[in-house]
Amino acid sequence: MQGGSEQPMRMTDLKPGWAVVGNDGQRLGTIREVGQHYVLASRPGRIGGDLYVPASAIANVDDAVVHLNLARREAEQMGWEQPPRLEDHLDTTPESDLHRHI
Repeated sequence: MQGGSEQPMRMTDLKPGWAVVGNDGQRLGTIREVGQHYVLASRPGRIGGDLYVPASAIANVDDAVVHLNLARREAEQMGWEQPPRLEDHLDTTPESDLHRHI
């Protein structure tokens, strides 16, 4: 997450209801669910449908907004409408400081 502490973003930091925006500032959707490797985002209005946004596409998180490393139009063309092949449960086990990558 961005801010004073330079700790890496963890998927457990993300919350349903947060906005997902492209690097062009255009809103892609709203987080519905958070998995270990994907964020399920619902798209607004007439576009509709859900997108499974991979964690690798997240550039940073700031003030309840998830910023992607690509533009909204690019994200909509990535084929993220298809769910992951394997279940993607969020790992909520406590993380020791010794195993945290900084």
